[in-house]
Amino acid sequence: MVAASPQVIFLDAVGTLFGVADSVGAIYADLAATYEVVADPRQLDQAFMRCFKAAPEIAFAASPVLSVADQEYQWWRRIVQQTFSSAGAIDEFPDFDRFFADLYAHFATATPWVVYDDVPAALQRWQRQGIELGIISNFDSRLYPVLEALHLASYFQSITLASEAGVAKPDPQIFRVALQKHRCEAALAWHVGDSQGDDVAGAIAAGLRPVWVRR
Repeated sequence: MVAASPQVIFLDAVGTLFGVADSVGAIYADLAATYEVVADPRQLDQAFMRCFKAAPEIAFAASPVLSVADQEYQWWRRIVQQTFSSAGAIDEFPDFDRFFADLYAHFATATPWVVYDDVPAALQRWQRQGIELGIISNFDSRLYPVLEALHLASYFQSITLASEAGVAKPDPQIFRVALQKHRCEAALAWHVGDSQGDDVAGAIAAGLRPVWVRR
């Protein structure tokens, strides 16, 4: 039986709390231009979506904690390299590694992101009601500085990342890991997210109440 009033509400991050202020392709193209590399934003956007969807999960089972950050970095480097290769622009870079380092750092700041208008009021309302809040995300550890930069970090008592948990949504195990941090039963928790596959189906499989956000 699902509780009418939850003990904990978990939320997805990218696509639920905040999103890319412009298209990914436009951001990639703008930064590439600073390296005198010309690439079409629409081609980059389409290539990114293909490469991102084809990539393995960003979950590193049985990995030492200290190696997770490097594995995240390399995971994204492969996707970005494949994106520019698919768009026919990879050979134009005089120093792709330097470009990628700048790009990776850029997405750890507030600049490329925008908080959705309804988010602050919802978080404040739940906070006033005494509901614990957590994040369950398939993003990487840059989420910590991004939340700080977007002034969202203070709302959350827990953050559970696929890369750190060793398992990604929609696997029920990542929801169980998050629940343990709050000592909460699945039936007493909700999960809010924009993906029907990762968020809704994952929450249902783990026994949480799903709330689908259409962005």
